[in-house]
Amino acid sequence: MTRTPAVRTAVVWDALRSVLAERTAATGRESLDIVDAGGGTGGFAVPLAVLGHAVTVVDPSPDSLAALERRAKEKGVGVRALQGDAADLGELLPSDAADLVLCHSVLEYVEDPISALSAVAGVLRPSGVISVLAANSVAGAIHRALAGQFDDARAVLADPGGSWGDRDPTPRRYTADTLVELLSSTGFAVGAIQGVRVFTDLVPSRLVDADPRAAEALAALEQAAATHPVLRDVATQLHVLAHRS
Repeated sequence: MTRTPAVRTAVVWDALRSVLAERTAATGRESLDIVDAGGGTGGFAVPLAVLGHAVTVVDPSPDSLAALERRAKEKGVGVRALQGDAADLGELLPSDAADLVLCHSVLEYVEDPISALSAVAGVLRPSGVISVLAANSVAGAIHRALAGQFDDARAVLADPGGSWGDRDPTPRRYTADTLVELLSSTGFAVGAIQGVRVFTDLVPSRLVDADPRAAEALAALEQAAATHPVLRDVATQLHVLAHRS
């Protein structure tokens, strides 16, 4: 098993651990109610359940939900699985049902990001937190240029939605400013913004896997770069934490 995947999410997990500590202290409950919108096979949901939290995954793919249930069973935990889109949260869950909602790699693909975030706001309790992870348009241009696709890179920079065309598998990308604007317009008070995978996607896996200390060093580098005023804005993904107003 390569070490690179763990490094890719290390910054996000550090931020989530802080949120979990803050919300458990604020609510006085050790077990929080967490919804993972678009949580797929449970990469975040299952570890959160292992920590003792009550986790519900909402995802449109029945295959992903089946894989989630298998993963949860292997870890000896229960995770509630509901089929649906992020915009369906209000129909699937009661109001004020969640302390934390994960919305990771979702806003790039949903038909209407405003409707999706409005649905999230409806299921969050007052002062509840949303964790948003979204593709960065600047990084999209950099990665296309590194692949030799220079016209595509220029198209990403020119397109307000950060797409390089009809063949782009990611329909929409964001900048820090456009994510803040989107969250603010749907009633969230935006807090920390971090860059995720500033260097990890540019470093060959063999350099990390060949040395047991390399993954730890790369994770430390990512942590240092996550809030750097320049490096944050060229990260592959942007991670935003926001509270329900």
